[in-house]
Amino acid sequence: MEKQNKVSLTRLAKGAIEERIDLEVPKIIDNIQDLNTRADKKRTLTITIDFIPSVERNHVTLNTVVKSKLEPTNSIQTALAVGFDKTTGEQIVVELVPSIPGQLDMSGNEQEPPAVLKLVR
Repeated sequence: MEKQNKVSLTRLAKGAIEERIDLEVPKIIDNIQDLNTRADKKRTLTITIDFIPSVERNHVTLNTVVKSKLEPTNSIQTALAVGFDKTTGEQIVVELVPSIPGQLDMSGNEQEPPAVLKLVR
């Protein structure tokens, strides 16, 4: 009898399982390197292989799903001031800025005017 070429389970399906793993790992590494995510949280690579036997038990179908669980990007916070425009009486919402608009900071950068939220009614 000729010697059989034994392969890992991940090499089945013409290497498609291994290929899917190889596609997910860079996503995990990119997510770890993303400064907008928490560095200290774990990321997970999940490989689910379902073995589905035939009624006669002489064939088994493998159904494989490879997926990664990444860390979501950090939340973004800002503060808003809510009030009314004294001249028009309209409600106005303005993003708070750290300094008075036009004022220079210690680096010589000028504080830009605050963003005004567009309210659609």
